[in-house]
Amino acid sequence: MNPTFAEQASSEKPLDQIDRNAYEPVYVQLGRLLRRKIISEGLRAGEQLPSESELCKAYNVSSMTVRRAISMLVDEGVVTTERGRGTYVKRLDLGAATFSLDDLQKLYSQATTAKVKILDVQLVSADSKIAEKLSIAEGERTINLRRLIVTDDNPLFYHCEYLICDVHHPIVESELEVTSMQGLLEGRGHNLFKYGKITVSAGIMGEEEACILKVQTPAAAFFLTHLFYGFDERPLSWGRFVCRSDKLRFTTTVGITA
Repeated sequence: MNPTFAEQASSEKPLDQIDRNAYEPVYVQLGRLLRRKIISEGLRAGEQLPSESELCKAYNVSSMTVRRAISMLVDEGVVTTERGRGTYVKRLDLGAATFSLDDLQKLYSQATTAKVKILDVQLVSADSKIAEKLSIAEGERTINLRRLIVTDDNPLFYHCEYLICDVHHPIVESELEVTSMQGLLEGRGHNLFKYGKITVSAGIMGEEEACILKVQTPAAAFFLTHLFYGFDERPLSWGRFVCRSDKLRFTTTVGITA
């Protein structure tokens, strides 16, 4: 006869039991132990965990402790709960995978020589696309700012953006103050913006972009298109970063890891 969950837990080595003398809260220990059991015993996605009463008996803890531990695992994406049915190992959900720009930060975390060079600043009449993005009338004046991010004299990023031309928003002065890659990533020039939307896409560089980044065409690139809004909820800046495809990677982890 196979041992019950409680019998199995009571016979496990101390490493797999609750340490009552530890500073770590009991529910955190229990959550970690359950996570370890899911991984070590190879529980598959969709398989059910022991009931609340079984866990209470197995680890000699209260119902509240079990609920807090399960809640922690839910927040970590390890399990899901179904009211009246129980707790289950979470299924892989590729649609919920999230990617960050950490690699972009890492790319320059050690590059103390990375600088931002202003290439050009000029007044430009908004064409139909610029007008649509900035919610202004076609033909209105905008400020076009172009800059290049370089490290050790090697061009890596090209940035082109269009700013609302408004004397009440000293955006240009704020943007021109950004002269380092670290400052650009930390948003030091964006204190006038409330929030922004960023879209990442892949494509082929244009002739001008390839020339500025000193690569031969055709050349693949990542395009990070941004649209920043002011505190009045109106668009203030629209543009994009062009990054060489060999300098940026997007990585994430799905499923349950140790």
